[in-house]
Amino acid sequence: MTDSLSSTRSIVKYNQQQFSTLEDEIVIEFPLTIYINNEEFATMVCSPRDFAEMVIGFLASEGVIRFKKEIKDLTIDEDRGFAYVELHSTDIKNQQYFSKRFIGSCCGKSRQFYFQNDVRTAKTSMSSTTITAEQCISLMKKMQDSSLVFKNTGGVHNAALCSADELIVNRSDIGRHNALDKLYGHSLLNGIAVRDKILVFSGRISSEILTKAAKIGVGIVLSKSAPTDLAIQLAEDLNITAVGFIRGSSFNIYSHPERIVLDQTNETKEESS
Repeated sequence: MTDSLSSTRSIVKYNQQQFSTLEDEIVIEFPLTIYINNEEFATMVCSPRDFAEMVIGFLASEGVIRFKKEIKDLTIDEDRGFAYVELHSTDIKNQQYFSKRFIGSCCGKSRQFYFQNDVRTAKTSMSSTTITAEQCISLMKKMQDSSLVFKNTGGVHNAALCSADELIVNRSDIGRHNALDKLYGHSLLNGIAVRDKILVFSGRISSEILTKAAKIGVGIVLSKSAPTDLAIQLAEDLNITAVGFIRGSSFNIYSHPERIVLDQTNETKEESS
C-alpha cells in the first residue's frame, strides 16, 4: 500500500454562485485490526502511517503493556490491515475492562474515568518543568507549520512531543487519539523520557485527551482549541497544566498556571531523568 496519508480526486466546488471542477486532496481512512496472542483485540480507524508506534502506544495506554520489552513480536500486514502482537505473557492485562464504562474515585480525589483501566494507567504528573508564554506560542506555530497534510487537506489532527524550544517528534492522524498513541509508542520504542516534555495538540482538550496525556506522563498540554469542564477537573487532580486557545499572541491557562512563566531567564527547569 502507499505511504501517503492522502489521495487526489475530482470534486465539484461551489464559489460565488458558480460551480467548477477541480482536483482536491482527501485524507485516507484506514482500518487496522489488532490481534494479541492470536485473539482479536480491537480495530482502529487511522491514517496509514506509523502503525507500529500507534499499536504500541495504544496497548500501553490501555494498560495491556507497560514496557516495549513485554512484546515478543509485532508484525504489521499493511496490505490486509492487520497487526499481530505476540506478548511474552499469555494473560492480556485488563482485557475484561476494555469495553466496560467505569466511573470512580481515586486517592480521595473526584477523578471520573470512563474506563477502569484508566484508573490504573493515568499518572499524576510529577513534572517541575516550566516554559515561557512565548515558548507556548512558538511551539504551537512550529507544530502547525510542520503538518503539510493538514495544510493540504484540513482532515487530520496534529500532535507533537516537545522540549521547551523544539519539536522532538510530531505525528498526524485522522483520529486525535491515534496521534497521541503514535507519540506514546515512539517514546517507548526510542526510550524517550517524557516527564519533562510538553504535549502540543491541535484539537479540543476533552477528558479522553487529557487522560491520554496523563498516561503518556507529560505535565503540560498545549492546544489551539478549548478544553471541556471535565478535562479541566482531571487536569487539576492529575497536576497537569492545561493551556488552550493558543492563537496569535494569546492563550488561556485553565489549570496549574505556575508552569507558565514570563521571565525569559527562567525558561525551563528540567528534572533529571
